[in-house]
Amino acid sequence: MPFTVHLLALAVFAQGTSEFMLSGLVPDIARDLQVSIPAAGALTSAFAVGMIIGAPLMALASLRWSRRRTLLTFLVTFLLVHVLGAVTTGFAVLLATRVVAALANAGFLAVAVATATALAAPDAKGRATSVLLGGVTIACVAGVPAGAWLGQLWGWRSAFWAVALVSVPAVIAILRSVPSDGRPRPSSPSARAELRSLRNPRLVVTLLLGALVNGATFCAYTYLAPLITTVTGLTSAWVPGMLALFGLGSFLGVTVGGRFADARPLLLLATGGPALLLGWVAFALTATLPAATTVLVLLQGTLSFAVGSTLISQVLYVAKEAPTLAGSFATAAFNVGGALGPWLGGLPLTAGLGYRAPLWVSALLVATALAVAAVSHGLRRRTSAPVQSPAHRSPGGRRAVTPPGRR
Repeated sequence: MPFTVHLLALAVFAQGTSEFMLSGLVPDIARDLQVSIPAAGALTSAFAVGMIIGAPLMALASLRWSRRRTLLTFLVTFLLVHVLGAVTTGFAVLLATRVVAALANAGFLAVAVATATALAAPDAKGRATSVLLGGVTIACVAGVPAGAWLGQLWGWRSAFWAVALVSVPAVIAILRSVPSDGRPRPSSPSARAELRSLRNPRLVVTLLLGALVNGATFCAYTYLAPLITTVTGLTSAWVPGMLALFGLGSFLGVTVGGRFADARPLLLLATGGPALLLGWVAFALTATLPAATTVLVLLQGTLSFAVGSTLISQVLYVAKEAPTLAGSFATAAFNVGGALGPWLGGLPLTAGLGYRAPLWVSALLVATALAVAAVSHGLRRRTSAPVQSPAHRSPGGRRAVTPPGRR
């Protein structure tokens, strides 16, 4: 894998830390800015909405820029809005900074995915995707728990300052490692032609499955901190460790996904999907037990990212007619889940059903994904099945059996 792909993953690490670190900061933000916990949780949804909208729009807007200019513009914007978020005293301003940061993150990630998969071998798109998502998972392992730890020591604003500082070496790395030839990116099909690829039913189903599975992940992860302290009964000192454990699982998941996504994606999805559903149900039933919570946090982090990253990588294979927008499609699908999950998880919390409820919502989202996959598979088999002509029927009306090896 080219070294430039790993440098792009460094920037993704900083952005992933920002996207997920609110999971450990939601209670502090709600208390400091005097809003409810579901309202503070909406900051995660706002970021994800910005990613969804920004991924295709930013990819299209930057088509005539060089890759280095595009990556630098988005990353510097991302850095500056985190400085603003760190100093603001108003929730509305903080919410706005999250949307702008998400737009910048979306543009960066869409171009980074396209760059990484272009640099990789034609049959290694899954590995390239897993390296980039590895930056996200390392953020979950190290960045997010560190943000929670900083929040406990010096307040939630210190985590925003930390993200801005971590982005600086990524800017320097892009300046030094991504070449700038002053020319736009290579020619590709028109934007209208690429958007027409969304008519492909297989692409639409893959995007929907990715959104549902990642929605389940974000739904549970966003409210993991209050779940641990109110349902499991552990102190807040356990929160950074639990977030790190989920992050370790996510790193293991994208590693496994990277190995299977190119060669045996269907095997991973067929086994990992049902296991993921059972895991969310088990987590919801045993959330009061510290030992079970510890095991399932690791297990669900692994399964969620193994299945989710494999689905996202499959978008890049299905969207062959959209080389420019393929990365933005994958980014948007990933973040539709990021917006859908916390919002759906917040609904039962607003109704007073407790912090175990988001786990049931996660299970429902995965069950929906499995149902959609089963229906899609059945329809695809039905439409691809050969039609028997009258000549292949026996005189009694029964279909004649064709011997093996003959057509």
